[in-house]
Amino acid sequence: MSRWLTEAVPRGRVAAFRTLIYLFVAADLVIFTPWVRTRVSVPGDLYQPLLIGRLLPLPTPTPTLVAVIFWALLLLALLAATGRAPRLLGWAVCALYLEWMIIAMSYGKVDHDRFGLLVALAVLPTAGRARHGDTTRTEAGGWALRVTQIAVICTYFLAAFAKLRFGGLDWLTGSVLARAIIRRGTDLADLIAQVPYLLIVAQFGIVAFELLSPVVFLLPPRWRLAMVGFFYSFHAVTIATITISFAPHLAAMTSFLPLERVRPLVWARRLVRRDTPASATDGPPPSPADVDTGPVPPGQGPVGAGAERALDDQAPVVGRPAGP
Repeated sequence: MSRWLTEAVPRGRVAAFRTLIYLFVAADLVIFTPWVRTRVSVPGDLYQPLLIGRLLPLPTPTPTLVAVIFWALLLLALLAATGRAPRLLGWAVCALYLEWMIIAMSYGKVDHDRFGLLVALAVLPTAGRARHGDTTRTEAGGWALRVTQIAVICTYFLAAFAKLRFGGLDWLTGSVLARAIIRRGTDLADLIAQVPYLLIVAQFGIVAFELLSPVVFLLPPRWRLAMVGFFYSFHAVTIATITISFAPHLAAMTSFLPLERVRPLVWARRLVRRDTPASATDGPPPSPADVDTGPVPPGQGPVGAGAERALDDQAPVVGRPAGP
Protein backbone atom coordinates (compact mmCIF):
# COMPACT_ATOMS: atom_id res chain seq x y z
CA MET A 1 0.00 0.00 0.00
CA SER A 2 2.78 2.41 0.89
CA ARG A 3 4.52 1.64 -2.42
CA TRP A 4 1.30 2.48 -4.28
CA LEU A 5 0.86 5.74 -2.33
CA THR A 6 4.41 6.86 -3.02
CA GLU A 7 4.77 5.61 -6.58
CA ALA A 8 7.55 7.73 -8.06
CA VAL A 9 6.69 10.13 -10.87
CA PRO A 10 8.86 12.45 -13.00
CA ARG A 11 9.66 15.75 -11.31
CA GLY A 12 8.59 17.47 -14.52
CA ARG A 13 5.05 16.20 -13.92
CA VAL A 14 5.03 17.66 -10.41
CA ALA A 15 6.35 20.99 -11.71
CA ALA A 16 3.69 21.16 -14.43
CA PHE A 17 0.90 20.23 -12.01
CA ARG A 18 2.12 22.82 -9.50
CA THR A 19 2.16 25.57 -12.13
CA LEU A 20 -1.31 24.64 -13.37
CA ILE A 21 -2.85 24.55 -9.88
CA TYR A 22 -1.44 27.88 -8.76
CA LEU A 23 -2.37 29.57 -12.02
CA PHE A 24 -5.89 28.22 -11.55
CA VAL A 25 -6.04 29.73 -8.06
CA ALA A 26 -5.18 33.11 -9.54
CA ALA A 27 -7.80 32.66 -12.27
CA ASP A 28 -10.35 31.50 -9.73
CA LEU A 29 -10.09 34.76 -7.85
CA VAL A 30 -10.86 36.91 -10.88
CA ILE A 31 -13.05 34.63 -13.00
CA PHE A 32 -14.92 32.01 -10.97
CA THR A 33 -15.23 33.45 -7.43
CA PRO A 34 -14.92 37.25 -7.64
CA TRP A 35 -18.37 37.35 -6.00
CA VAL A 36 -16.71 36.50 -2.68
CA ARG A 37 -15.65 40.14 -2.44
CA THR A 38 -19.33 41.15 -2.38
CA ARG A 39 -19.86 39.19 0.83
CA VAL A 40 -18.61 42.18 2.81
CA SER A 41 -21.83 44.02 1.97
CA VAL A 42 -23.86 41.28 3.70
CA PRO A 43 -24.69 41.90 7.39
CA GLY A 44 -22.30 40.08 9.72
CA ASP A 45 -25.22 38.33 11.40
CA LEU A 46 -25.70 36.24 8.26
CA TYR A 47 -22.14 34.92 8.45
CA GLN A 48 -22.39 31.33 9.70
CA PRO A 49 -18.85 29.95 9.48
CA LEU A 50 -18.18 26.34 8.65
CA LEU A 51 -16.99 24.02 11.40
CA ILE A 52 -13.35 24.76 10.66
CA GLY A 53 -14.10 28.46 10.89
CA ARG A 54 -15.62 27.96 14.34
CA LEU A 55 -12.78 25.78 15.59
CA LEU A 56 -9.90 28.08 14.66
CA PRO A 57 -11.76 30.63 15.17
CA LEU A 58 -11.70 33.00 12.23
CA PRO A 59 -12.89 36.62 12.25
CA THR A 60 -16.08 37.83 10.60
CA PRO A 61 -15.21 39.10 7.10
CA THR A 62 -14.72 42.84 6.72
CA PRO A 63 -13.93 44.88 3.60
CA THR A 64 -10.32 45.28 4.70
CA LEU A 65 -9.85 41.59 5.49
CA VAL A 66 -11.33 40.39 2.19
CA ALA A 67 -9.29 42.92 0.17
CA VAL A 68 -6.04 41.90 1.87
CA ILE A 69 -6.74 38.20 1.29
CA PHE A 70 -7.64 38.79 -2.35
CA TRP A 71 -4.55 40.78 -3.34
CA ALA A 72 -2.12 38.77 -1.22
CA LEU A 73 -3.47 35.47 -2.56
CA LEU A 74 -3.38 36.69 -6.16
CA LEU A 75 0.24 37.81 -5.87
CA LEU A 76 1.46 34.75 -3.98
CA ALA A 77 -0.32 32.32 -6.33
CA LEU A 78 1.40 33.87 -9.35
CA LEU A 79 4.77 33.68 -7.59
CA ALA A 80 4.17 30.07 -6.52
CA ALA A 81 3.37 29.13 -10.13
CA THR A 82 7.02 29.82 -10.99
CA GLY A 83 8.12 26.98 -8.70
CA ARG A 84 10.27 29.18 -6.46
CA ALA A 85 10.22 28.64 -2.69
CA PRO A 86 7.73 25.78 -3.06
CA ARG A 87 7.23 25.22 0.65
CA LEU A 88 7.02 28.83 1.84
CA LEU A 89 4.81 30.06 -0.99
CA GLY A 90 2.85 26.80 -1.10
CA TRP A 91 1.82 26.90 2.56
CA ALA A 92 0.95 30.60 2.28
CA VAL A 93 -1.30 30.02 -0.75
CA CYS A 94 -2.92 27.03 0.95
CA ALA A 95 -3.77 29.00 4.10
CA LEU A 96 -5.08 32.06 2.25
CA TYR A 97 -7.17 30.05 -0.22
CA LEU A 98 -8.67 28.01 2.62
CA GLU A 99 -9.77 31.23 4.30
CA TRP A 100 -11.10 32.49 0.95
CA MET A 101 -13.22 29.35 0.64
CA ILE A 102 -14.44 29.56 4.25
CA ILE A 103 -15.68 33.08 3.56
CA ALA A 104 -17.29 31.96 0.31
CA MET A 105 -19.07 28.92 1.76
CA SER A 106 -20.24 30.36 5.11
CA TYR A 107 -23.40 31.97 3.80
CA GLY A 108 -25.56 28.89 3.25
CA LYS A 109 -24.06 27.14 0.20
CA VAL A 110 -21.12 24.71 0.10
CA ASP A 111 -19.68 23.55 -3.25
CA HIS A 112 -18.21 20.06 -3.23
CA ASP A 113 -16.13 20.64 -6.35
CA ARG A 114 -13.45 22.42 -4.28
CA PHE A 115 -12.37 19.40 -2.28
CA GLY A 116 -9.76 18.04 -4.70
CA LEU A 117 -8.26 21.49 -5.26
CA LEU A 118 -7.93 22.17 -1.51
CA VAL A 119 -6.21 18.81 -1.01
CA ALA A 120 -3.83 19.58 -3.89
CA LEU A 121 -2.90 22.91 -2.29
CA ALA A 122 -2.30 21.14 1.04
CA VAL A 123 0.05 18.47 -0.33
CA LEU A 124 1.96 20.34 -3.04
CA PRO A 125 4.31 22.06 -0.55
CA THR A 126 5.50 18.61 0.56
CA ALA A 127 6.60 17.65 -2.96
CA GLY A 128 9.77 19.71 -2.78
CA ARG A 129 11.52 21.35 -5.67
CA ALA A 130 10.76 20.28 -9.22
CA ARG A 131 11.74 21.68 -12.60
CA HIS A 132 9.84 21.49 -15.85
CA GLY A 133 11.15 18.77 -18.11
CA ASP A 134 13.05 16.98 -15.34
CA THR A 135 12.75 13.21 -15.91
CA THR A 136 14.18 12.12 -12.56
CA ARG A 137 11.58 10.49 -10.36
CA THR A 138 10.40 11.53 -6.94
CA GLU A 139 8.39 9.60 -4.37
CA ALA A 140 7.42 12.77 -2.50
CA GLY A 141 5.91 14.19 -5.67
CA GLY A 142 4.22 10.87 -6.40
CA TRP A 143 2.61 10.94 -2.95
CA ALA A 144 1.29 14.47 -3.52
CA LEU A 145 -0.26 13.49 -6.85
CA ARG A 146 -1.70 10.24 -5.47
CA VAL A 147 -3.38 11.96 -2.53
CA THR A 148 -4.90 14.50 -4.93
CA GLN A 149 -6.18 11.67 -7.12
CA ILE A 150 -7.80 10.00 -4.11
CA ALA A 151 -9.51 13.30 -3.22
CA VAL A 152 -10.82 13.62 -6.80
CA ILE A 153 -12.31 10.12 -6.75
CA CYS A 154 -13.73 10.63 -3.25
CA THR A 155 -15.57 13.64 -4.63
CA TYR A 156 -17.41 11.36 -7.07
CA PHE A 157 -17.98 8.45 -4.70
CA LEU A 158 -19.16 10.57 -1.76
CA ALA A 159 -21.44 12.56 -4.09
CA ALA A 160 -23.24 9.33 -4.97
CA PHE A 161 -23.37 8.40 -1.29
CA ALA A 162 -24.94 11.78 -0.47
CA LYS A 163 -27.52 11.39 -3.23
CA LEU A 164 -28.65 8.03 -1.88
CA ARG A 165 -28.42 9.13 1.75
CA PHE A 166 -30.55 12.24 1.47
CA GLY A 167 -32.60 11.51 -1.66
CA GLY A 168 -32.88 7.75 -1.43
CA LEU A 169 -33.99 5.75 -4.44
CA ASP A 170 -36.29 8.64 -5.34
CA TRP A 171 -33.21 10.50 -6.56
CA LEU A 172 -32.85 7.88 -9.27
CA THR A 173 -36.47 7.93 -10.40
CA GLY A 174 -37.37 11.51 -9.56
CA SER A 175 -37.20 14.74 -11.55
CA VAL A 176 -33.78 15.99 -10.42
CA LEU A 177 -32.40 16.60 -13.90
CA ALA A 178 -35.75 17.91 -15.13
CA ARG A 179 -35.71 20.62 -12.45
CA ALA A 180 -32.10 21.46 -13.28
CA ILE A 181 -32.99 21.86 -16.96
CA ILE A 182 -35.95 24.10 -16.10
CA ARG A 183 -33.75 26.30 -13.92
CA ARG A 184 -30.61 26.59 -16.04
CA GLY A 185 -30.87 24.31 -19.06
CA THR A 186 -29.61 25.05 -22.55
CA ASP A 187 -31.17 24.42 -25.95
CA LEU A 188 -29.31 21.10 -26.08
CA ALA A 189 -30.83 20.11 -22.74
CA ASP A 190 -34.31 20.98 -24.04
CA LEU A 191 -33.80 18.58 -26.94
CA ILE A 192 -32.63 15.82 -24.62
CA ALA A 193 -35.55 16.34 -22.25
CA GLN A 194 -38.00 15.55 -25.05
CA VAL A 195 -36.77 11.95 -25.28
CA PRO A 196 -39.02 9.78 -23.05
CA TYR A 197 -37.29 8.34 -19.97
CA LEU A 198 -33.86 9.54 -21.08
CA LEU A 199 -33.43 11.75 -18.00
CA ILE A 200 -34.29 8.83 -15.70
CA VAL A 201 -31.71 6.66 -17.47
CA ALA A 202 -29.20 9.50 -17.12
CA GLN A 203 -29.81 9.71 -13.37
CA PHE A 204 -29.15 5.97 -12.99
CA GLY A 205 -26.04 6.37 -15.11
CA ILE A 206 -24.71 9.27 -13.03
CA VAL A 207 -25.00 7.36 -9.76
CA ALA A 208 -23.49 4.22 -11.30
CA PHE A 209 -20.58 6.18 -12.74
CA GLU A 210 -19.88 7.89 -9.40
CA LEU A 211 -20.05 4.65 -7.41
CA LEU A 212 -17.73 2.88 -9.85
CA SER A 213 -15.22 5.75 -10.11
CA PRO A 214 -12.67 4.07 -7.74
CA VAL A 215 -12.16 1.41 -10.44
CA VAL A 216 -9.83 3.91 -12.13
CA PHE A 217 -7.07 2.90 -9.70
CA LEU A 218 -7.30 -0.75 -10.79
CA LEU A 219 -6.85 -0.12 -14.49
CA PRO A 220 -3.56 -0.23 -16.43
CA PRO A 221 -2.15 3.20 -17.36
CA ARG A 222 -3.63 3.37 -20.88
CA TRP A 223 -7.13 2.41 -19.75
CA ARG A 224 -6.82 4.70 -16.75
CA LEU A 225 -6.23 7.64 -19.05
CA ALA A 226 -9.23 6.58 -21.13
CA MET A 227 -11.43 6.54 -18.02
CA VAL A 228 -10.16 9.97 -16.98
CA GLY A 229 -11.04 11.15 -20.47
CA PHE A 230 -14.55 9.85 -19.85
CA PHE A 231 -14.65 11.87 -16.63
CA TYR A 232 -13.80 15.02 -18.57
CA SER A 233 -16.39 14.24 -21.24
CA PHE A 234 -19.03 13.81 -18.52
CA HIS A 235 -18.31 17.32 -17.25
CA ALA A 236 -18.30 18.69 -20.80
CA VAL A 237 -21.84 17.35 -21.24
CA THR A 238 -22.82 18.80 -17.86
CA ILE A 239 -21.64 22.24 -18.88
CA ALA A 240 -23.31 21.97 -22.28
CA THR A 241 -26.69 20.96 -20.85
CA ILE A 242 -27.20 22.48 -17.39
CA THR A 243 -24.28 24.98 -17.36
CA ILE A 244 -22.77 23.69 -14.13
CA SER A 245 -19.00 24.11 -14.06
CA PHE A 246 -16.72 21.90 -11.98
CA ALA A 247 -13.62 23.88 -12.92
CA PRO A 248 -11.72 23.41 -9.60
CA HIS A 249 -12.40 19.68 -9.72
CA LEU A 250 -11.24 19.48 -13.34
CA ALA A 251 -8.01 21.28 -12.44
CA ALA A 252 -7.31 18.82 -9.62
CA MET A 253 -8.09 15.88 -11.91
CA THR A 254 -5.08 16.74 -14.08
CA SER A 255 -3.09 14.90 -11.40
CA PHE A 256 -3.93 11.76 -13.41
CA LEU A 257 -2.39 13.10 -16.62
CA PRO A 258 1.23 12.88 -17.87
CA LEU A 259 1.64 16.64 -17.70
CA GLU A 260 5.41 16.45 -18.17
CA ARG A 261 4.72 15.97 -21.89
CA VAL A 262 3.01 19.36 -22.09
CA ARG A 263 5.77 21.94 -22.66
CA PRO A 264 4.14 25.13 -24.00
CA LEU A 265 7.27 27.26 -23.55
CA VAL A 266 9.42 24.75 -25.43
CA TRP A 267 6.82 24.54 -28.19
CA ALA A 268 6.70 28.35 -28.41
CA ARG A 269 10.50 28.59 -28.71
CA ARG A 270 10.54 25.99 -31.48
CA LEU A 271 7.79 27.87 -33.31
CA VAL A 272 9.67 31.16 -33.03
CA ARG A 273 12.87 29.58 -34.31
CA ARG A 274 11.01 28.01 -37.22
CA ASP A 275 9.38 31.31 -38.18
CA THR A 276 12.54 33.43 -37.82
CA PRO A 277 13.87 34.32 -41.33
CA ALA A 278 17.47 33.40 -42.11
CA SER A 279 19.95 36.28 -41.97
CA ALA A 280 21.46 37.77 -45.08
CA THR A 281 24.79 36.07 -44.40
CA ASP A 282 23.16 32.69 -44.19
CA GLY A 283 22.68 30.79 -47.40
CA PRO A 284 23.64 27.71 -49.32
CA PRO A 285 27.37 26.96 -49.39
CA PRO A 286 29.14 28.07 -52.61
CA SER A 287 29.70 25.45 -55.27
CA PRO A 288 33.28 24.59 -56.34
CA ALA A 289 32.65 26.30 -59.70
CA ASP A 290 31.95 29.60 -57.91
CA VAL A 291 35.24 29.57 -55.96
CA ASP A 292 38.10 31.47 -57.64
CA THR A 293 41.20 29.47 -56.88
CA GLY A 294 43.45 31.32 -59.37
CA PRO A 295 45.34 29.86 -62.32
CA VAL A 296 46.04 26.18 -62.18
CA PRO A 297 49.72 25.27 -62.69
CA PRO A 298 50.50 23.10 -65.70
CA GLY A 299 50.13 19.43 -65.10
CA GLN A 300 47.99 19.88 -61.95
CA GLY A 301 44.26 19.43 -61.82
CA PRO A 302 41.80 21.03 -59.45
CA VAL A 303 41.57 19.80 -55.88
CA GLY A 304 38.54 17.60 -55.86
CA ALA A 305 37.38 14.38 -57.36
CA GLY A 306 40.05 14.56 -60.08
CA ALA A 307 42.79 14.74 -57.48
CA GLU A 308 41.95 11.32 -56.14
CA ARG A 309 44.11 9.56 -58.75
CA ALA A 310 46.66 6.92 -57.84
CA LEU A 311 50.23 8.02 -57.06
CA ASP A 312 51.69 6.30 -60.15
CA ASP A 313 49.32 8.37 -62.36
CA GLN A 314 50.79 11.70 -61.25
CA ALA A 315 52.77 13.84 -63.73
CA PRO A 316 56.59 13.20 -63.69
CA VAL A 317 58.85 15.51 -61.81
CA VAL A 318 60.98 17.71 -64.11
CA GLY A 319 64.19 15.87 -65.10
CA ARG A 320 62.87 12.37 -64.23
CA PRO A 321 61.16 9.86 -66.51
CA ALA A 322 57.68 8.75 -65.86
CA GLY A 323 57.18 5.48 -64.07
CA PRO A 324 59.28 3.66 -61.51
